[in-house]
Amino acid sequence: MQVAVLGAGSMGHGIAQVSAMAGHDVVLRDIEAEFVEDGLEEIHTTLQGGVDRDKITAAEMDAALERIDGTTDLEAAVTDADLVIEAVPEDMDLKQDVFADVEATTDEETVIASNTSSLSVTEMASVLDHPERAIGLHFFNPPHLMDLVEIVVAEQTDERTETFAVDYVKKLDKADVIVRDTAGFASSRLGIALGLEAIRMVDHGVASPADIDTSMSIGYAHPMGPLELTDHVGLDVRLQIAEYLRKELGERFKPPQSLRRKVRAGKLGKKTGEGYYVWEDGNRVGMSGEWGEDDE
Repeated sequence: MQVAVLGAGSMGHGIAQVSAMAGHDVVLRDIEAEFVEDGLEEIHTTLQGGVDRDKITAAEMDAALERIDGTTDLEAAVTDADLVIEAVPEDMDLKQDVFADVEATTDEETVIASNTSSLSVTEMASVLDHPERAIGLHFFNPPHLMDLVEIVVAEQTDERTETFAVDYVKKLDKADVIVRDTAGFASSRLGIALGLEAIRMVDHGVASPADIDTSMSIGYAHPMGPLELTDHVGLDVRLQIAEYLRKELGERFKPPQSLRRKVRAGKLGKKTGEGYYVWEDGNRVGMSGEWGEDDE
């Protein structure tokens, strides 16, 4: 199967990697050659890490890399694709533009999917002449390590498209959950609720970020605590999703002011070196500032 992934950032190149590892031919596309090259380099680095840790063989790495091409040409990326997955920033207008551009360059059988973590796939699909082929494929970060894909069924999605999506996810050897297209779906809605409450607990001096995270990672067997996860996802991304859920679902998703302040200060988490923790070379080396300062 031919898969096109639009957006070569952390999610896009991760989706391209797992698709190629599952045997699909993949084209990774972004708007700048530098972004494409960075994405391809990240794939190579991640796969080489897998070889070094004996998770995959060198032959498997080479075969996967052979199945991935990169381009800045949208038409070249999607024309022959059976599945197109957009992984562009979380902006509805941008995603609708991408959907419309993809439809203009593909035939009616091509499935068009969004990797959105919270935005309405139904609204994205509304710009299509054939919206029945639209669906959400919400991968988790990083895609090569996380075993879940949330399949989001839009109001217009037909049975063929849903079955296609389930088969694709199963071939990736990942678990699928099927959810209706509602604000935040299942995972983001619950994840944001937990993350926002953890931030409020830090603000109110209940415990340090590390101790709150430990209580969830050990006490509830979460892979990582909600504050460390916020740093991985990006504080700016978490804030954007919270604002969207607040608009759609009400004030229980109101973001704490401390989250807004950190975003304004450019403390966006692991990608900038500081969020609720301090990061160096991708490793957590300490906590950021004081906790328990805010009593909003």
